[in-house]
Amino acid sequence: MAQLLFFRGDDRLIEYRLQPGRTSIGRADSCDVAIPGDAVSRTHCFITWRGEKLEIIDRSRHGITVDGRKMERGPLQDGSEIGVGPYRVVVKMAAEAAPPTAEAIPDRGYEVVVDAGMDTMVVENAYLVVDSGPDEGSRKVLKKSRMSVGRRMSDVRFGDPSVVEEHCYLRVSRGRVMVEPGQGAIYVDGQRVRSITPLYADETVFIGNNVVRVERAQDEEVPFAKTFGEMVGECKMMLSVFGVLRRISAHHFPVLITGESGTGKELAAAGIHEHSMRASGPFIPVNCGAIASTLFESELFGHEKGAFTDASAQKDGAFHAADGGTLFLDEIGELPESAQAKLLRTLESGEVRRVGGTEVQYPDVRVVAATNRDLAEEVREGRFREDLFFRLNVLCVELPALRERPSDLPILCSLLCRTLHPEAHVTEEAIGILGKHSWPGNVRELRNVLTRAYVMNGHRIDAKTLQFHAIDSNPMGTAIELGKGTLKDAEKGYIQSVLDKHNANRSAAARELGIARSTLHYKMKKLGVR
Repeated sequence: MAQLLFFRGDDRLIEYRLQPGRTSIGRADSCDVAIPGDAVSRTHCFITWRGEKLEIIDRSRHGITVDGRKMERGPLQDGSEIGVGPYRVVVKMAAEAAPPTAEAIPDRGYEVVVDAGMDTMVVENAYLVVDSGPDEGSRKVLKKSRMSVGRRMSDVRFGDPSVVEEHCYLRVSRGRVMVEPGQGAIYVDGQRVRSITPLYADETVFIGNNVVRVERAQDEEVPFAKTFGEMVGECKMMLSVFGVLRRISAHHFPVLITGESGTGKELAAAGIHEHSMRASGPFIPVNCGAIASTLFESELFGHEKGAFTDASAQKDGAFHAADGGTLFLDEIGELPESAQAKLLRTLESGEVRRVGGTEVQYPDVRVVAATNRDLAEEVREGRFREDLFFRLNVLCVELPALRERPSDLPILCSLLCRTLHPEAHVTEEAIGILGKHSWPGNVRELRNVLTRAYVMNGHRIDAKTLQFHAIDSNPMGTAIELGKGTLKDAEKGYIQSVLDKHNANRSAAARELGIARSTLHYKMKKLGVR
């Protein structure tokens, strides 16, 4: 076990037990250890615990000392004395203890557990309630540690035209709600907010033309073991997957998430980030299947001014943006060979060099990758580097297809209906029909089916309102006649018909099929579709 003992002068202030991964120290409320002082930066430094090694990284403009010497980055050991502003921090190692394995489920900072029983859990959640204004009467639950507030692209959405995208951000940490300035003006009790500010229940908050307040209420939730981030499931297979994901979250090693398109790989990656010691840092998703092959290196590692024709200014890459957090590389199998080689070098050395540059930087990034391809087969076929495969495949988890977990349909339907309308629901008869479908598009396809039924027929989704658009049936629900052809021929024919229907618009065709555009592109190449 490792501890940090904080002193100011001769006075011993607090004792903090280090957790595996990264610990942040600074004056910001979002830090793991928050200490006040003008000589303390908002995020002053990080202490990382990896295996048996402790390391400190300076992130301040004031600097740190270790055993009296100024240091930007270096190792720590038992008895090391760190200088942070007016504070002395002493590292204390217990020789008989090993680093904790983090078996316990990490706390979700945006809610407070009130009571927990065998079948359910009662939690106190934070809500943003609009008392007056264009969005009067709306009540928005704060279900993440950090949420954006704005228009259509934000986590908390307002219809008021005076609210802009990324108007502000709301943070919930250990039950406390804080507001962080964004692109718009926000006022608390008549004073404009210019830095992260706590919000209390009796304060008046102005967001655009809306008067809002913070409210806390008790909710009966899905048992915690049956959720992971925004994923839900109650079959044994999913409970086992959630257990693996929680254990993976506590470590810093690379993760490879596999599974069919639509199984929730990005949700799993976001959950890993949310449950990790990096939760206060950025989560940067990059879809490798949506970037032109000539731009991969620039997108991942950035570029210098003049590095190529359109490089009019220096640009940071995804690795720079993810410093202190998690970089999610979706569709990793789409990486061209040149980018594979450079990614491997970065994973092995930690070095990041912009295209056209010579300066080497060392961003603190955890890489989580995902693919719906069989990467082992890709390696055998020579399309994916074997050394990169083994570097990424340190911790691996496979997400099951929806057809393998039909007992989860009721809980999934309940959750998805809640996002459509409070009164939307699926009848038992409709659940039975859904259970007989093969779900080639998995949960993404289920969401599309329910959304289509709700839009066309209203709150009550019954068997008559269901309409499937899948590989094994046409849009009218009539089975495709295979005749003497193979299933591959039928799949090719159906994809071709959907593309023809949308005048070769791949994005529109992918939406109808309930699969990602990159998956459609892969299937077209594999099947020889025009």
